[in-house]
Amino acid sequence: MPSTEEAPATRARAGKRRHWERGGATLPPAVRATGAGTIARPGETWRALAPLPVAALRLDAATCEQLNRLGLRRVQDLLGLPRASVTRRFGRGLLDRLDQALGSAQEPVSPTAPPRRFAVRLTLPDPIGLEEDVTEALRRMTERLCTLLTGQGRGARVLRVEAHRCDHVMQWQVVTAAVASAEAARLMDLLRMRVGAFDAGPGIDMLRLEAVQHEPLHARTAAGHLEAAAQGARRPAGGAALEDLIGRLGARLGMEAVTRRHPAQSHIPEKAAQVLAAAWSAPAPDWPAPPGPRPLMLWPPEPVMAPDVPRPPERLRWRRRDWRVTQATGPERILPEWWFDDPEWRSGPRDYWLVDTDHGERLWLYYAHGDRLSPGWFCQGSFA
Repeated sequence: MPSTEEAPATRARAGKRRHWERGGATLPPAVRATGAGTIARPGETWRALAPLPVAALRLDAATCEQLNRLGLRRVQDLLGLPRASVTRRFGRGLLDRLDQALGSAQEPVSPTAPPRRFAVRLTLPDPIGLEEDVTEALRRMTERLCTLLTGQGRGARVLRVEAHRCDHVMQWQVVTAAVASAEAARLMDLLRMRVGAFDAGPGIDMLRLEAVQHEPLHARTAAGHLEAAAQGARRPAGGAALEDLIGRLGARLGMEAVTRRHPAQSHIPEKAAQVLAAAWSAPAPDWPAPPGPRPLMLWPPEPVMAPDVPRPPERLRWRRRDWRVTQATGPERILPEWWFDDPEWRSGPRDYWLVDTDHGERLWLYYAHGDRLSPGWFCQGSFA
């Protein structure tokens, strides 16, 4: 039978709390210690709270600091003060906290709803050890799990498979999908890649499959032919096939190893793109067009031996070779980001030129005007 609930985990007992470092004291005999905490005897709540520091009332840091500055360090210092004066000086919140601690005012509690868990298990009458048998068992479990997810409008992003052997050894594997999905076929493609990692040993008698991380799935509306064509034109190339490919690569290499480039908010050429994890990002709909041509290969600026003038040189020396310039196109001036102190851009404004050489190379050179460094020519890229 599929199980959607888990047995409550055994909680470790918390360590003993330290005494208050400031303004605190040991608890009076009126407070009786129990295994769950401290409980004051009936009618002795005031005696139990009086020696505690004002921070025990769960006040904000500014109010605690102001009380300590006035010499009001413990709860007993507040109990004898006129309520009107306290309200006028510290606001109603201090008295509300004090009344809640004494039991004079109600404090509503909003319990946190337990997280929804989606898990299925399969207990086998006889132990199995063949990959084909494990794969078939996972296929049936995946269909049942996807039925549970679909009923709640959720999709599995991370799946955990547990294999319990006859000798009481448990092995587990985790797979991550590129996008949350409730389609059994797509999830099974990822699980099938992990079956070989299990060591059946004397045999597997129980399998468990859980959606460790799941996300809501948005409802889809069926579209006509014209609407579907318009949506397909706006949809990135690849679609579900690309997502499945990212999932399979991530299952072998790790999801962090599969990346994609995304446009960044910067006009600096080397900062115009950022690398994001492909599974946790969406492809960019379109890249903003740069104001000028950009090289196919980009590298850190390399110095070029050429006359120190802002005009393109006729001859230059770069990478221990002499080059003759046949044509130069430009310039395109790029200013540094003045709000950042980038050491690479302390040379000031740059004038970029597309330079054709006699060796057939098309280089991307720039002349640094040198605000805080010496001016000169540099090469930063190469065109195809």
